[in-house]
Amino acid sequence: MFVVDLTYIGDLSKIDALLEPHQAFLKSGYDRGVFLASGPKEPRTGGVILARSDTRAELEKLIDQVPFKQEGVAEYRITEFNPVMKADGLSF
Repeated sequence: MFVVDLTYIGDLSKIDALLEPHQAFLKSGYDRGVFLASGPKEPRTGGVILARSDTRAELEKLIDQVPFKQEGVAEYRITEFNPVMKADGLSF
């Protein structure tokens, strides 16, 4: 399991201009079962993605395709963790 922490490094106007392709990218990740949850930080300084992947390298390759990263408006940090406890109804 992975937490992907993104931090905006570009103007919010540039972020907003990329929201549609970014959301389409996220949807494709959800459709493939890689992304489990995502959303913006409060205050709006970036976002968080909860993801699963067979390997960190596979997830890194996928994150390299994020429109925000490709356009240089966000930086990404990936943290791998082992979920030993979970809420009822949540599966990995």
